[in-house]
Amino acid sequence: MNSVTMSFIVNLDVPDLAAAEAFYTEAFSLRVGRRLGPGAVELLGGPTPLYLLQSDAGSAATEHGDVRDYERHWTPVHLDWVVADIDAALVRAVAAGATLEQAVREHSWGRIAVLADPFGHGFCLIQFSDAGYDALLE
Repeated sequence: MNSVTMSFIVNLDVPDLAAAEAFYTEAFSLRVGRRLGPGAVELLGGPTPLYLLQSDAGSAATEHGDVRDYERHWTPVHLDWVVADIDAALVRAVAAGATLEQAVREHSWGRIAVLADPFGHGFCLIQFSDAGYDALLE
């Protein structure tokens, strides 16, 4: 019988490793774990390690000819940061360099704000209500 590892890490390509380290440590109170050579840093303090990987704009992203572009982009995979106080988290993220794209909205399950980091990656801040996603169950 094969087993599946039930853990994951998050890798995030960035064009400026020092600026990305500053943003993610300031915005989300992460701390540096290990430096993996000159082009990667491990950030700890969240539910899984976040690895920032230095990858220059214009460098090859796939074998199909795609190149990295750090202008604001959309991707179906993004980070949702679950926070206890969305208003305080929003102030902190914007002060660290995030761009607010959609102001805080209220839902039965909680509150959400949509932002982008300084490198074009979208992310959300989520503050769950007491019911959380259970508010959506029928």
